[in-house]
Amino acid sequence: MKRRRRIAGPFALLAVALPIGVAAQDREIGSGFDCLIQPTQVLKLGTPIPGLLNEVLVDRGAIVKKGDVIARLESTVETASVALAQARAENQSSLQAARARLEFQSRKSDRMTKLRKTDNVPVSTADEAETAARVAESELREAEVNLDLAKLDLGRANEVLRQRTIRSPIDGVVVERKLGPGEYAFDQAHLVTVSQIDPLRVEVYVPLNQFGRIRVGMTAEVEPEDPVGGKHTATVTVVDHVFDPASGTIGVRLELANPGNALPAGLKCQVHFLRPS
Repeated sequence: MKRRRRIAGPFALLAVALPIGVAAQDREIGSGFDCLIQPTQVLKLGTPIPGLLNEVLVDRGAIVKKGDVIARLESTVETASVALAQARAENQSSLQAARARLEFQSRKSDRMTKLRKTDNVPVSTADEAETAARVAESELREAEVNLDLAKLDLGRANEVLRQRTIRSPIDGVVVERKLGPGEYAFDQAHLVTVSQIDPLRVEVYVPLNQFGRIRVGMTAEVEPEDPVGGKHTATVTVVDHVFDPASGTIGVRLELANPGNALPAGLKCQVHFLRPS
């Protein structure tokens, strides 16, 4: 009986120690999985119209905000076209003259109508005055239409000029510049490449047995490789429903906030999925 008591001692200690270790990892689903930190999106910015580059305002490594000017094409002719179209759109002299003629012809027609009732003027004279008033009314409508067309032409000229300015559609960092000032930009080529790294995208492939355990909205801890290191909280945004039969894995995507672009993209990492508390 004494020998049994001595053997039971270590197993009793193990039975007490195991729950402590299990509790520390109770929220973690599986062990860590290999992952890769990538930009949310990578855009190759070009120009919708070909032309000579007048200036390129960014270089590799530059931080840009949405709407920032990246480059401008030579636009002397387009600027002059905008000025001409604006002058035409603001010129109301033809409209004012047409209104004055209509008012005059309307008064004249009214007088002829009154005189015709008393037979003081011939029918032909009254008819001519009425016809002239109608013509003046048509001329006024034509002047109004021409002014509207001039305003539309101004909008078109402004749009042509706007297309010669290339802006960033996202917040990001410039990772490549292909062309510089003085070079010819074709509409099929790109000028710069901009990557969005806030937030970052974390891609990971997990075994099929994790299907149903990992869900959209779950929290995970991402540990980038050295020399960055540390632990960062990410959220599951995509769980694939089409598996890869060759590798027997499921694709999972997470979103990782990156304020101030503190974390670089292109890092390998480990991700630990956590059960909801």
